[in-house]
Amino acid sequence: MPGVAVMTDSNCGFMQEDGEKYGISIIPMPIVIDGTTYYEGLDISQEQFYEKLSGGASVTSSQPSPGDVMDRWDRLLEKYDEIVYIPMSSGLSHSYECAAAFSQEYGDRVHVVDNHRISITQAQSVLDARILVQQGRNGTEIKSILEREALDASIYIAVDTLEYLQKGGRVTPAGAAVGTVLNIKPVLTIQGDKLDAYAKARGMKSAFKTMCRALKGELAGRFRGLQEAGCLCAGIAGTYMEPALLEGWKAEFEREFPGLDVMYMPLTLSIGCHIGPGGLGVGIYRKHCLNG
Repeated sequence: MPGVAVMTDSNCGFMQEDGEKYGISIIPMPIVIDGTTYYEGLDISQEQFYEKLSGGASVTSSQPSPGDVMDRWDRLLEKYDEIVYIPMSSGLSHSYECAAAFSQEYGDRVHVVDNHRISITQAQSVLDARILVQQGRNGTEIKSILEREALDASIYIAVDTLEYLQKGGRVTPAGAAVGTVLNIKPVLTIQGDKLDAYAKARGMKSAFKTMCRALKGELAGRFRGLQEAGCLCAGIAGTYMEPALLEGWKAEFEREFPGLDVMYMPLTLSIGCHIGPGGLGVGIYRKHCLNG
């Protein structure tokens, strides 16, 4: 029987079709639209989601049901000795808390990681877990390593429209109206557990430069040692936008950080329902190598 299975949720950006490619098990995140539950990557596409969101549908994010998660664990444990489950950050969802509680029924066979990450940084943790499995680490060791290194990551997100921040109560109607007229683009940051305001910029180009300056400051500071050791990479993610525009942002980001490997992931629907289409996220984070 193989040793350790790696499992995550689609908040990392991996969809069902990526599971076989990367050797991971992926739980699709539920999204509730006008009272109907859809599952990311299964029965609703990015295009369909943003069409409904832009059309004024009532959209909320949710979390996998305990039954779905435990059913997946049961199936995996028929083939594996242990499971390392990496849900989205405990500071952004109750997914970790619920999974950790139910994992007690499985003794030492299910290890739920409080990884404090989402999107591209969470995806890297999943890839790191696979590397650690290949290095012969057991579930307890992998959980410990990922939790110890969880905060070696930084994300900035530029929001193209204030409409959805207003709906979520993060911006007042008056503030949204003025911001729209002035072409204000909020820049948010995720440093572990919370989504916080970071800056405001006039236009997306200015917001992009603001995010890149922030990352470069961190490269010269708390991430300097990781970069010098070759243990750092970068990522860019976006909510629904024109393909040519997205490719332009990717190319510009790679020019800004020529010394780092850059990964792209779509920002997941759980984030998209809060910030809307046209959002852009960038980040830097620790990575593992097969020989280290």
